[in-house]
Amino acid sequence: MRWRGRRQSDNIEDRRGQGGGGFPFPGRRGGMRIPVGGRKGGIGIVGMLVIVGLMLFFGVDPTAILQGGGGGGSMQMPDIRLPQPGTRRPQLPAPGRQAPSTQGPKSTSNDDLKAFTAVVLADTEDVWNAIFKQFGRTYREPKLVLFSGATRSACGTGMSQMGPFYCPLDQKVYIDLVFYRELKNRFRAPGDFAQAYVVAHEVGHHVQTLLGIAEKVQRAKAQRRQKDANALQVRMELQADCFSGVWAKFANRTKNILEPGDIDEALNAASAIGDDRIQKRQQGYVVSDAFTHGSAKQRQRWFRRGFESGDIQQCDTFNAASL
Repeated sequence: MRWRGRRQSDNIEDRRGQGGGGFPFPGRRGGMRIPVGGRKGGIGIVGMLVIVGLMLFFGVDPTAILQGGGGGGSMQMPDIRLPQPGTRRPQLPAPGRQAPSTQGPKSTSNDDLKAFTAVVLADTEDVWNAIFKQFGRTYREPKLVLFSGATRSACGTGMSQMGPFYCPLDQKVYIDLVFYRELKNRFRAPGDFAQAYVVAHEVGHHVQTLLGIAEKVQRAKAQRRQKDANALQVRMELQADCFSGVWAKFANRTKNILEPGDIDEALNAASAIGDDRIQKRQQGYVVSDAFTHGSAKQRQRWFRRGFESGDIQQCDTFNAASL
């Protein structure tokens, strides 16, 4: 990905080195995250059970960090529609500050990763400001919080073990930069555009919040059994994947950010964090009723659909007959 020398977002809140966030505290609903599952050397099942117990004690929904299952019954999709566009095409800032095509050695230092993340966030700001303007709306740019280990959010305590997540209550994206290393080493999804996809996916959840989609889904999930609530959450996550594809399309059209292999990196990352891949690795078998983010193929399909169309109208996962 061509990113050096370009604008960095000012909406970065760096909390690294500030220590943990303490025990979870009450929130009306949990954040939306990239699933990471368990890992060797992590907090372990006992530690996770302790955390879940604390979350229940403090009134926090434990599905913010766990993937639920079970339940049954039929499901009817909530009435969720994307806004209709006007006649104007989105006009993004003209290129001119883009980096040269030769990037040179890629650094993995924390300062470099912070700069990279700030550039990706700036690109999402440019794209979504333009798209929202097309729909006659105003885009409110989210903050992106960098943290180490744990930090507080309006949705509860965010931990590195949870992976990157978006909290709709404070409209912030949270990420521990260690996740980039895990994406490469543990999930075998290397590449800077794999990292960019993760950021764009979480910003996609912010777009859903601004459009009122997240609130409708939350209300609908509260009225359904766990199995059906999971199915709704899958459609939510796949739409965020589609939105990240739309972002990639527009950003490349105006800033020429893509290098050969970048889209493959994003698709590989989308596949690596599919529910079926994670369940197979963790427990040796797949339980589709417990999916909360979608299968590897579904995540790839919806990212590709957003990228190939560049049209958020094509990201209507809630009314899609097939995912």
